[in-house]
Amino acid sequence: MEQGRRIYITVPPALYAQFKEHGETDSFSFNPSIPLPVELPPGETDFTAETLSVEMILSGILRELSGTSGPSPYQERFDYYRALVKAVRPGILVELSEAAILKAKNGDHDTALEIFDVLSGLFPRHPAILLNRALVLEARAEAAAASGTETGTGTTSALAGVVSAELAWEDALAAPLNDTIFYAGLFYFKQGEYDRAAELLTLYIGEEEPPLAAGSQREVSGETDAEDNAAVDGEKQKKARELLEEIRENGLDDDAFREACALMRKDDEEKAILKIREFLERNPRAGKGWFILGWGLRRLSRWKDGAACFEKAVECGLDNADTRNELAICLMETGDYAGARKELEKALKDDPDNVKIISNLGTLAVKQGRNAEAEAFFRAALELDPNDPVAKAWR
Repeated sequence: MEQGRRIYITVPPALYAQFKEHGETDSFSFNPSIPLPVELPPGETDFTAETLSVEMILSGILRELSGTSGPSPYQERFDYYRALVKAVRPGILVELSEAAILKAKNGDHDTALEIFDVLSGLFPRHPAILLNRALVLEARAEAAAASGTETGTGTTSALAGVVSAELAWEDALAAPLNDTIFYAGLFYFKQGEYDRAAELLTLYIGEEEPPLAAGSQREVSGETDAEDNAAVDGEKQKKARELLEEIRENGLDDDAFREACALMRKDDEEKAILKIREFLERNPRAGKGWFILGWGLRRLSRWKDGAACFEKAVECGLDNADTRNELAICLMETGDYAGARKELEKALKDDPDNVKIISNLGTLAVKQGRNAEAEAFFRAALELDPNDPVAKAWR
């Protein structure tokens, strides 16, 4: 968000009438002796009585509280500022939460996070804000991973994003809603930290009355009807039980599996392969184990061995877009273009908006000398993610 200059003024008495028109200020006690911050429009350095508005003052207060322009020297005024904003804009929590979630859904994660920073200043340690902020950071990390490459800035950005998301989840779990426990459990499951996922999902299914605060993800998305909430909670309980069953049946909370995942995140493929082989000796039908082994081999350019592992993962039930995409990469590198195309088409059918899959179809078309088709795939990838490195390199 573009910021203008912030100055501090004593509000003219005539402006208090405007404050009262904006919200429920009857029970709020205005204190004219406390200067208020004013956010001037970008490029402007001053204002007149005619141009001064309530919105300029509210914007200044929100910037002050959020700390987005650096620490404030006037923190002793913060309680007054918060009370003023809440009186003038009583629905601001849900209003700004809705705006942030819409931004995140449209892929503008940075703006969504700025909005949640503003809300955090206004409602410190609010559990719903902490939940939604963690969800946005997780979505940003996933977007970075989907558009990144195995080397260079793509991987660095994705790994940094995962670390930021994990810190946000642990912060949110300090005083969680029940939804926070569920979504944090999903996050750790996706990261391969299955012991932590099992701990959280077990805690989640033990809750009978899930708390829900104003501005939480369910409320701002419009799911406020009691029956709808009960149905959503029932689906989440079912999902949590399914994931717990998968963890326990496949031994995914095994120490060797956890160490292998951690080693892969550190780009130590050789040690990760040794650990995951140790795990697979005890759990030969664990599809995720075969996937990790195939991933390590693929990153070492052992294409045929990697392909065999991904095929084994599919055979063991891990038949999804990620596995098919990884298998296709290996087949492509061995020269099996027909097999790679078949796998990528299956993967795209499962996940039609996956930029990595679309870019890989473009790369395959290039290898086959089908440049017009490659251009169409890369153009489609850039429409979904203008920063996709593979598609940008072609352009």
